[in-house]
Amino acid sequence: MRRREFIKLLGGAAATWSPAARAERSNQMRRIGVLIGTAANDTEGQARMAAFLQGLQELNWSVDRNVRIDIRWTAGNPADTRKYAAELVALTPDVILASGSSVLLSLLEATRAIPIVFTVVADPVGGGVVESLARPAT
Repeated sequence: MRRREFIKLLGGAAATWSPAARAERSNQMRRIGVLIGTAANDTEGQARMAAFLQGLQELNWSVDRNVRIDIRWTAGNPADTRKYAAELVALTPDVILASGSSVLLSLLEATRAIPIVFTVVADPVGGGVVESLARPAT
């Protein structure tokens, strides 16, 4: 996925928080959980995270001002993926960003109550993650 597409996808997810709710809770810190299936020093993962932060900033979301971001990097380790998925769910974020199929599946095992925005998932419909791309609710 190209960088601009990634920014638009994730920025759009943040923008979907209703304007009324944002106005009503403007002084409340929002929380985003991020679970990434690569190592923290992976250059592609770092580039995607930078694009995400840039997209949020363009939408006036700023870390420590109105949003807190909890990031976990799994380095492809299945045990860490399950552990970090449970950790993020326990933090009760407003939304979780999942990068990678195994990461998404672990998060879906941990919760169906917290909205999950996902990237780098080859076939979410065929994998049974969503009903369709047009109407992804499961």
